[in-house]
Amino acid sequence: MTAAASPGPLAGLKVLELGQLIAGPFAAKTLADFGAEVIKIEAPGAGDPLRKWRLLKDGTSVWWQVQSRNKRSVALDLRQVDAQEIVRKLALDADVLIENFRPGAMEGWGLGPDVLQALNPRLIMLRISGYGQTGPYRDRPGFGVVAEAMSGLRHLTGEPGRVPVRVGVSIGDTLAALHGVIGILLALQHRHTSGQGQVVDVALYEAVFNCMESLLPEYSAFGAVRGPAGSAMPGIAPTNAYRCSDGAYALIAGNGDSIFKRLMLCIGRPDLAADPALAGNDGRVARVQELDEAIGKWAATLTVAEVLAALEAAQVPAGKIYTVADIATDPHYAARGMLQTVQMDDGSALAVPGFVPKLSATPGSHRRNAPALGQDTDAVLREVGLTEAQIGALRERGVLG
Repeated sequence: MTAAASPGPLAGLKVLELGQLIAGPFAAKTLADFGAEVIKIEAPGAGDPLRKWRLLKDGTSVWWQVQSRNKRSVALDLRQVDAQEIVRKLALDADVLIENFRPGAMEGWGLGPDVLQALNPRLIMLRISGYGQTGPYRDRPGFGVVAEAMSGLRHLTGEPGRVPVRVGVSIGDTLAALHGVIGILLALQHRHTSGQGQVVDVALYEAVFNCMESLLPEYSAFGAVRGPAGSAMPGIAPTNAYRCSDGAYALIAGNGDSIFKRLMLCIGRPDLAADPALAGNDGRVARVQELDEAIGKWAATLTVAEVLAALEAAQVPAGKIYTVADIATDPHYAARGMLQTVQMDDGSALAVPGFVPKLSATPGSHRRNAPALGQDTDAVLREVGLTEAQIGALRERGVLG
């Protein structure tokens, strides 16, 4: 740990991560960022497939450097009885175990809650899966993209009448991970008063569905099936993307009552600002096409920079659509510590996202780089009492990486 690194509010919390790819590892990464000791169990040979996803540097994904920072790597073949026994040893003094295998896999390895919580009643188990640990769909394979579809999110994305599009990142997995972290923190609070661990069951589709706002009550009350609306926000007006004279788009959110009046004055439409029928959101929704046309006509005469400058002066929320190149050079990102530079093991520098949320007393920090596969296997096994001879014998039998 560097001198500047914070130990974090979760210092002393021991976490076993048995998942791979995105949802489980993102949850563990979030805990690790804030001080938890995370021991990541990976399959010998290839390890977590994320090591080879997207763009590679020296044979390893640069994404890996974010997803697995602050973790230790232990290479174990969980299909082997000896490896399963090692996990049980590690679970004896663990606070949290995170897994995102298909339901039943952990039980098949003798690592289900009935076994592990009998050994350690204080253990909290986060189990992330496509459809949850119960219900008629529990055994189906479930990825984030399927969860986004089942939750109703995919139905809302894109333009009306066109093929639904996906969000360009694994939003279903990430939302599930964040719900998992919330569940762990709630379970830790319960354990603080009761002394007992519990299972946190997170389904990918439920995590996304939990963010779907008024979708279900609108259907229940009115039979309304909400559909895609492009860049607009249905039922909230005016909020849209407007093309400027330089071809760029400005996102303008003038949907607050007082904000709307300031926006209309800014675009030279005092008549609309003073119209009593437009004073509330319901009246503006009824005339949203008229409002969009007025705002669009104004924006088309100015560059995106001119539009944003005028709206900032009028205190109207607005912004341009950032690319990662914009993000990398943005002074606000930099001032908030969201553009971190880490030194790779080969000495090169790599920009990575900073730490969220911001804690004033115990902020997140980068304490160690993402590990090589099995980098910490021997050290961790020695910590649970295995001798060098035992470790060597396990390696000869192919249990270890």
